[in-house]
Amino acid sequence: MSRRLVAVGASFGGFDALKVLLGALPGTFPAPLAIVQHQGSPGAGLATLLQRYTPLVVADAEDKEDLLPGVAYVAPPGYHLLVEPGSVALSVDPPVSHARPSIDVLFESAADAYGPGAIGVVLTGTGQDGAAGLARIKLRGGRTIVQDPATATRGAMPRAALASTIVDWILPLDMIGPRLVKLLGPSGQDTAPRLVAPESPVTRS
Repeated sequence: MSRRLVAVGASFGGFDALKVLLGALPGTFPAPLAIVQHQGSPGAGLATLLQRYTPLVVADAEDKEDLLPGVAYVAPPGYHLLVEPGSVALSVDPPVSHARPSIDVLFESAADAYGPGAIGVVLTGTGQDGAAGLARIKLRGGRTIVQDPATATRGAMPRAALASTIVDWILPLDMIGPRLVKLLGPSGQDTAPRLVAPESPVTRS
């Protein structure tokens, strides 16, 4: 079981953002990814469409399946996507932040299951979904990345995430994938320095 997990949340404009992010990751990426994209654009078939743009394996998440490195698990329409240590869980509980799937639900489960091994990524979108979950990942010792709102199709969701916690990196979209590769390193080990104090400035690179 991988000790690391990348949890990604996106909303309006997320399909184009996910194409860029996943396209920057090698097929040998040493951790699983769990993705919540608020449905509606393009809706069902998101995993199949994204597969065209990345060497990773992209698939709709299935309840209780194992989480494997180099695989991106996409929340299917109408289901919350949660992660447990080493596996996926799906839920039809009520919407959270007006959404099912909800980014907060994914992020909070990632924080609880993976602790310091979780990496949360908030991409373009409207609303505040993901802000509370990203703060929880940070609280549990995980890493946090937010797309620079100035580079997002819609900046409201990134701005809400930035208001919720002191994140580790605010990055333009095309730098998020390379940052994830640097974070995990060729063997899956975290090779990037951690911020040493809460008052440290947000890292930009």
